[in-house]
Amino acid sequence: MQCYVELTPPTAVTHSLCLPFITTQSNNLVVARASILQIFTTKSVSAELDKAQNAQLQSTRSNEHYDTRVNDDEGLEASFLGGDSVLVRSDRSNLTKLVLIAEFSLAGTITGLARIVSKTTASGGEALLVAFKDAKLSMIEWDPEKNSITTTSIHYYEQEELQGSPWAAPLSHYVNFLAADPGSRCAALKFGARSLAIIQFKATEEDIDMDDWDEELDGPRPVKELSTTLANGTSSNEETPYSTSFVLRLPNLDPSLLHPVHLAFLHEYREPTFGILSSTTSPSLVLGRKDQLTYMVFTLDIQQKASTTILSVTGLPQDLFRVIALPPPVGGALLVGTNELIHIDQSGKSHGVGVNQFAKQSTSFSLVDQSDLELRLEGCEIEALSAENGEFLVVLHDGRLAVITFRVDGRIVSGLSLRMIAPEAGGTLIPIGVTTLSKLNKTCLFAGSENADSLVLGWTRKQGQSGRRKSRLQDPSLELDIDDEDMEDMEDDDDLYGEDYDPAQQPVQSTSTSNGKTGELVFRVHDRLVSIAPIRDFTLGQTTWSTAMEQADQSGVTSDLSFVCACNRGNAGSIAIINRNIQPKVIGRFEFPEARDFWTMSAQKPLPKSVQGDKAAPSAGPEYENSAQYDRYMIVPKVDLDGYETSDVYALTGAGFEALTGTEFEPAAGFTIEAGTIGNHTRIIQVLKTAVHCYDGDFGLTQILPMLDEETGAEPRIESASIVDPFILLVRDDASIFIAQIFKNLELEELEKEDSALTSTKWATGCLYEDKSGIFAGDQTDKGAKASENIVMFLLSKAGALHVYALPDLSKPVYVAEGLPFVPPVLSANYAARRGTAKDIIKEILVADLGDMTSSFPYLIVRHDEDDITIYQPFRVPSTTTQDLSTTLHFQKLPNPVIADDLFVPADDDEIEVNRVSPMRRCDNIGGYRTVFLPGNSPSFILKSSKTLPKVLRLQGNGVRGMSPFHTEGCERGFIYTDSKGLARVCQIPIRNTTYAEIGMALKKVPLNTDTHSISHHPPSGTYVVGCDTPEPFELPKEDDYHKEWQQEKDLAFKPTVERGQIKLINPASWTVIDTIEMEPCETIMCIETLNLEVSESTNERKHLIAVGTAVSRGEDLPIRGRVLVYDVVTVIPEPGRPETNKKLKLVANEDIPRGAVTAISEIGTQGLMLVAQGQKCMVRGLKEDGTLLPVAFMDMSCYVTTVRELKGTGLCLMADAVKGVWFTGYTEEPYRMVLFGKSSTKLEVLTVDFLPDGNELLIVACDSDGGIHVLQFDPDHPKSLQGHLLLHRTTFSAGAHAPTRSMLLPRTLPPDSEYITQHVNSSTNGTTDGDTDSAPAPPSIILFSSHTGALSALAPLSEPQYRRLSFLTGQISSSLPQHAALNPKDYRSPVSTGVVGRFPPGVDAGMGRSIVDGALLARWNELPAGRRAEIAGRVGFTSVDEVRDTLREILGASGFGYL
Repeated sequence: MQCYVELTPPTAVTHSLCLPFITTQSNNLVVARASILQIFTTKSVSAELDKAQNAQLQSTRSNEHYDTRVNDDEGLEASFLGGDSVLVRSDRSNLTKLVLIAEFSLAGTITGLARIVSKTTASGGEALLVAFKDAKLSMIEWDPEKNSITTTSIHYYEQEELQGSPWAAPLSHYVNFLAADPGSRCAALKFGARSLAIIQFKATEEDIDMDDWDEELDGPRPVKELSTTLANGTSSNEETPYSTSFVLRLPNLDPSLLHPVHLAFLHEYREPTFGILSSTTSPSLVLGRKDQLTYMVFTLDIQQKASTTILSVTGLPQDLFRVIALPPPVGGALLVGTNELIHIDQSGKSHGVGVNQFAKQSTSFSLVDQSDLELRLEGCEIEALSAENGEFLVVLHDGRLAVITFRVDGRIVSGLSLRMIAPEAGGTLIPIGVTTLSKLNKTCLFAGSENADSLVLGWTRKQGQSGRRKSRLQDPSLELDIDDEDMEDMEDDDDLYGEDYDPAQQPVQSTSTSNGKTGELVFRVHDRLVSIAPIRDFTLGQTTWSTAMEQADQSGVTSDLSFVCACNRGNAGSIAIINRNIQPKVIGRFEFPEARDFWTMSAQKPLPKSVQGDKAAPSAGPEYENSAQYDRYMIVPKVDLDGYETSDVYALTGAGFEALTGTEFEPAAGFTIEAGTIGNHTRIIQVLKTAVHCYDGDFGLTQILPMLDEETGAEPRIESASIVDPFILLVRDDASIFIAQIFKNLELEELEKEDSALTSTKWATGCLYEDKSGIFAGDQTDKGAKASENIVMFLLSKAGALHVYALPDLSKPVYVAEGLPFVPPVLSANYAARRGTAKDIIKEILVADLGDMTSSFPYLIVRHDEDDITIYQPFRVPSTTTQDLSTTLHFQKLPNPVIADDLFVPADDDEIEVNRVSPMRRCDNIGGYRTVFLPGNSPSFILKSSKTLPKVLRLQGNGVRGMSPFHTEGCERGFIYTDSKGLARVCQIPIRNTTYAEIGMALKKVPLNTDTHSISHHPPSGTYVVGCDTPEPFELPKEDDYHKEWQQEKDLAFKPTVERGQIKLINPASWTVIDTIEMEPCETIMCIETLNLEVSESTNERKHLIAVGTAVSRGEDLPIRGRVLVYDVVTVIPEPGRPETNKKLKLVANEDIPRGAVTAISEIGTQGLMLVAQGQKCMVRGLKEDGTLLPVAFMDMSCYVTTVRELKGTGLCLMADAVKGVWFTGYTEEPYRMVLFGKSSTKLEVLTVDFLPDGNELLIVACDSDGGIHVLQFDPDHPKSLQGHLLLHRTTFSAGAHAPTRSMLLPRTLPPDSEYITQHVNSSTNGTTDGDTDSAPAPPSIILFSSHTGALSALAPLSEPQYRRLSFLTGQISSSLPQHAALNPKDYRSPVSTGVVGRFPPGVDAGMGRSIVDGALLARWNELPAGRRAEIAGRVGFTSVDEVRDTLREILGASGFGYL
């Protein structure tokens, strides 16, 4: 059987919601990415600082925490240096950045989010209602005790008895959506054809606003019922925040609600009230009819389960599709149609506006004419900009921005109008329509998209009364006290109370697009969430270099191939280049076999005290400051060929280094364990095995601290060290520790170990950490402590206890946790495991900040014996009684499925010792990341951006002996390392358009700014050919003789758009477009493939050529035509100054297909022919020398061929039909003919299909439109297969939210001792006769899938023992770990039981109850504690946990793609 593994998470944002979720005061953004729920908070960052970091203008300030006072000082400094007032204003603006708090992977597809105000949440924040496909609801809230979400209720509406009539379509075929009452009294889930589930929530007395109760008018004030609370404070009622839900049939509310379109709960009603848009006529019968829709408002009496109709508006336009409830003071509901917007207030009074010329034709409803806007409102999203001013933002389906302005007289809406945002004011910042809009704060909103990057947009207003505001800001001392939010408040005040602001004049201004108008909105992008969804097509290609020198430098750190995909839609279309590992950009490369490690430092030269101490005047010595920020020296410990250990010091140059002589540095003193600077960069510390040497900034020796125990006379050797100014921690080989501090006299002195445990305990490892966040402070108000008072020491004893000391206090630990070796999900001071529970061996611990320049957070990083990494995030449990760390500090284990490679044991004993002591390295800034590097056989960076969890990414290449940050003028924010082959490299992490932690792989995005949907690699030239589409206006053909009336359609101003294809040639050396070919009008590109075709019948010469299949669609009245175009990539003379433009596309063949589009192309057979799916036929064609394509064989197909695949060189073919299933065929060359072997069910909608060789078996993997992955097999001997005419159905597995849309069969890389290889070698040798070598097993293969959500996944075959053990293992993991939102992963992966697949199985059932193994559950193996892992491993048949580790390393992640 097989294992399904998710390689990367989904990146498409499907839903979002802003609410106070974590605490009462927090402002959280909840983002849903199909099956992942993310919780963000916002952070305000200076725009000037952000720009400087993005431009990589490295400065010492960029390392510090953001502080508004710092930013103001910089603004002041600019003004003193002659900057004008405009510059000061731009410097002062702040950007709103997103910071991830938590992320949860759910076993379900999210279809809706709603916020519920609940008084019973543990955190005090609001609750979140999440709807899942098809009709499931979970109510979740934040649990501060666990630092996670907890599920408070679940609701399920997929039972048979709720599904209405037997002939109704399956639930998944209906649009099911969630709506919540703004007063949080109830929520409604519309599911099925006309069912409405009402979930009621218990309202407390505080929910009813009785402040305005007048006893004279309203009678005596009601008395609260005392029965609800007992004397002990508990409630006599049920303790759940919700009551029983019930299901309403919409026709029971009103007989006319037969075909509901949309509904929304309205604001400002005492009872839950919703407006619903519906029709009595089904959508299929409305052609030729007008104004069939009705808008009705119902108020619900939840207790009585009754309703009352408040108002009804009939005769509404047929194209309305959405109801949006508007907040006060506007109120009422906005009905959105494709051609108009209609507002209906609480009294039923309506105002509408038509936005194109079709509004008049499609409806008789009274509308204000704004048809000159020529807008299409399909797929638009609307969100409030300023509800007080009646302004709402519209994001159109093409990404353009518009503003709806309501004219409000008191509480009465007197009209509405639209105006477009000009491109120069940010009206085109969003490249394509969005799926969700959420307002983050007064001047910022989140625009989430399924088709492009999701953006955080902010806006400001251009003010006409700037003179008044400037007068406020003339005094620079006053300016320091005004932060950006106050500025925004002032601007809002100017809007509300400005002298020239008149609501009656507003519409006149709003229709104008001139820039000089008062209060015009100007938008800018504050932040973005990177997305590669949807992945439209992908290919694998080799890396090419612009110069031979660059190729030489990059050898050894570059993968063989890259995964290149065409992603995003519309103007956001891009190419994404993905690699498994970080591929550094090499600045310098040289042989350095004796080097074992590096330490770089930026020590200050000894200077007069006046310069050292004067930090208040940065202008006093700018040259000195710039020289100090770069690294100046590097200490290198060495081991020569004789095993002799020395250390050398080097002076750093631009991109290299040179030996430093003439100093008091002693090379012969021995091997350097650790080095760094303390005393505010004035002293250099070198930790040797036997002593600590202290130097000044010019390597003048100032002090030596020998390791000598005066009582015993022993000289313990130092094993590891940690240096954080002003302390040094040494761990020695006798398991003792040594702590020293540098004082104002710049002398190191040992601190007295007051706590007896410090001397009596055997210590294994430890580290120091500067706690800038205050998370480890006993009292969390200590955030303003001095730099030397927030140093925390972490020590791990040999017994596995974690001790935390707040230096310089060594009298007692502030925190002790005994359970770290058990690696529990949550580590706390009182965690205790059962006696005899298995432990992990911990080699090293390190506490370090992980993050980027926007935000960083401390993490406890645990390195295990096999170099696996466990990452713990500290969090404080809120406590009203104590701030003691032992009760409030917990550590939460974060998911990390990465398994390290096996340790390489060299023959040289000394090298074993050096490898063993190579510690993790904390790096403050490498390419803008605060990161930790793990040297060894699996060299890895632990990277985290502000919008992701920490991810472990391997460094491409060999094992690493040692590494250090390297920051010089020639290599800014880079690093230097030496690998196991003795090569040293000075490198940078590529950061231009490149991210790492977003998908856990290196991801580079190249924007093409046009709709990109096909891609293929041309190996001989190393280029990529991309198929794009550009929209253009469509006109009916004037030359058609049968339709004379088409010639009269000349004056149509608002024309429909059709796609016109383009072929672009891209050179990967610079990732630029070097050639473009336009297709005919109305011709779109359907597929692009690189084929190895025969180009000469006489010489049988083969050549790699580009084959393009197109479709010409000129309206539904004319038949579809197609073309097959064959191109070669030829070398030409490049354009001046652009050496990369030395390739062009040359047309080789052009074959017109008179009937049918060319939808799929593949190579076939051994003679260099091609298989072309054209219309309802599949033809084998050969390329002739005269440029024609000669058909030699064909097969009639059903409807629309989505995919054709051939098992290379065998003639075995698969053809997938969009509605009629899979055909398995064979092709023979003598004579030329195609033979049908077998079919699947003819009721299967197949998106993609591929072969999967598994040993001696050949399986067929088909993916349907519901996300089902079907494994089929051709077996003519099976009695039910009708001699093979019906394919056997082995199993079906659901990919859930990530339905595969593209697939590719690839070779699989496995270790030579893999159980899968040995199993198939043994089975083939046992089953073959002597000398018969033809039946050798096929090389291991794997299928790579891509999906519309941006997720990549793989399907890998397993050996029989592997399958049995891993199947049991998934069951054990599922029952051992909590499932968020109370979802069932087994049900999530089970095949769709409704719809076509449920009624008609894909083939003859021969599955015997077997299923594909769910790799998403296996990836959670490391989340289990060590004892549970050992217990489960023995229970399911593994000999040890290490064997589970080896098996999972073969299967999980991208380990099967070793060439990427």
